Formats: sequence, structure tokens, C-alpha cells
Amino acid sequence: MCRSAGRICLTSACPRQRAAVASGYFQTGADPQALDAVARVAAALDGDQEIEIPETARARAAAFVITASEGATLHLDRLRARASDFDPAVRDRLIAGAMIPAALVAKAQKFRRWYRSRVLELFDDLDAIIAPATPCAAPPIGQQTFNFDGAEIPLRPNIGVYTQPISFIGLPVVTVPVPLKPLPIGVQIIAPPWREDIALRIACVLESIGVAAAGKPKFQ
Repeated sequence: MCRSAGRICLTSACPRQRAAVASGYFQTGADPQALDAVARVAAALDGDQEIEIPETARARAAAFVITASEGATLHLDRLRARASDFDPAVRDRLIAGAMIPAALVAKAQKFRRWYRSRVLELFDDLDAIIAPATPCAAPPIGQQTFNFDGAEIPLRPNIGVYTQPISFIGLPVVTVPVPLKPLPIGVQIIAPPWREDIALRIACVLESIGVAAAGKPKFQ
């Protein structure tokens, strides 16, 4: 394993990997624990560069429109026949998705193509992007809301605030658990299309040097 000049590799035969931290949207609202986890990963990779992914908030909005519409289409027959089988919160979101105008879905799809092209341009000079996976550590079972950027918002539709703009365009990601107290927190290692090997290689290095680690489950 070697590290130098913001690059990391497992063996001398491996190409060195260049990583940068996603700034802007991916830091807004994150609690200190999430930012600390990202900083630890960045320090281990010598990734002191920051980059801003363009129009990320709009990408998340477009992702909501597309996934809500597609989810509603998939479950519409079951909603009509057996609505009581669905969790009430899920049922309401699916019904809302079924009511999204087709013109809005088409606009979101058009934006997705533009956004994906802009994000891929970032990988001309990078091999990986580092970003928090969630704005906070795992919440207790049954918690309904959490504080994000000074506002109390619903937990379930918003815990993926940092992952939706990435999964939205199908980039390969490995989320590594960074051991912090009281709970570990995930950090995304985002790679270019079809380069899962890069994300996995970086995750392997982080595990080998102890920056990423999954604790043993405790059974009561």
C-alpha cells in the first residue's frame, strides 16, 4: 500500500487513486459527527481537495419526482385493490406519486441527463468523490423526525438527502462505516460509471488502516 500527493493504492501495480471531498450541498445540514467521519476518510486518502457537484439540490428534487412516479406506477393496482395492506405513510406517498403530472416527470428526466453529464465531467481529474451517507448517525427505532439545517423534518423521506443525488444517476458507491461514538456513521466513496473496482479498492484500504470498521453486533 502507498499514499502520496492525494492518491492511494493497494500495491505498486495499482494506479494511484485521486479523491476529493464533496462540498456545498453535502456539508449543509450535516451534524458534526458526519463531518468528522468525512474528514477522517479524507485525511486517510490525503484528499484535501474540495469539489462542488452542480445543482445537487435540484437533482434531489428531480429524483423525488421520478422515483415517486415510478413507485406509484408499480404499485397502483395493489393500491386500488388492497390499500389497507400498505403502511399509511407509504400509501400516502405512493398516492401522491400517482398524481404527479407526466410533463413534470419528463422535465425531471431531461434534467437527469444534463446533471449526469455535469457530474461525470468531475471525474476527468478525479477517481473518487467522498461524501457523507447520512446527515447524522442511525436514529433510534420509532423516531419520526430529525433536525436538519436547523429545521425539524420527517425522517423517512429525508434520511437519504445525501445519497439520492448520487443514486439518481446510477454511480457506483461503497459506503464505509467510520467508527465514532456513540454510533458509527457511513461515508460514501463515489466512483465513475462501471468503476466499482475503484470504490472497493479504496474501501479495502480504509479498512486495512482502521479508518473504516464495522463493530461486532451485540445481542441481548
